Amino acid sequence: VLIAIGRDACTRNIGLQTIGVEINEKNGKVPVNDEEQTNVPYVYAIGDILDGKLELTPVAIQAGRLLAQRLYGGSSRKCDYINVPTTVFTPLEYGCCGYPEERAIDEYGKQNLEVYHTLFWPLEWTVPGRDNNTCYAKIICNKQDNNRVIGLHILGPNAGEVTQGFAAAIKCGLTKELLDETIGIHPTCAEVFTTMNITKSSGQDITQKGC
Repeated sequence: VLIAIGRDACTRNIGLQTIGVEINEKNGKVPVNDEEQTNVPYVYAIGDILDGKLELTPVAIQAGRLLAQRLYGGSSRKCDYINVPTTVFTPLEYGCCGYPEERAIDEYGKQNLEVYHTLFWPLEWTVPGRDNNTCYAKIICNKQDNNRVIGLHILGPNAGEVTQGFAAAIKCGLTKELLDETIGIHPTCAEVFTTMNITKSSGQDITQKGC
């Protein structure tokens, strides 16, 4: 049984109210704009304390580094809070980068998206004879932007390693056409992203019979 209760930010007793910084009274977190600036122009916030942002250490490090460069180095680069690769390290790992399908629909409209998905069978599962339709992969493409991949999801062995590699490609503007043109390494789990041809809207069967 997994109980995800979340956590609150300890901001109520550090004097923010004295200088007028607003917080979310429900969880103690601090709302900011896209440059990590609070409602008080000279006060910034980064990391887990941000309201509505990801609670991930590498995100906080990146945001802090970019903030310092904007404040003192003349940079204008902002932290990308969308294309963040992350993994749930359960016995069967889950990795993702970009939009979940539901949020992509809210953001772009279902009619503007194409979702490709498939079940797959890792090579290392053939000897123990594990269920060959347990692992799953999905990409969400924006049809209005050259089928650019705006969401990638994988459930399977070493999902974190797979997701980290594809995250760089997504940052570079990865499209479905580029994935189709990429030669896969057979038999790897990551190869599945180079061979996807079934769309969710088609309703076709995605079960597999081999690796």
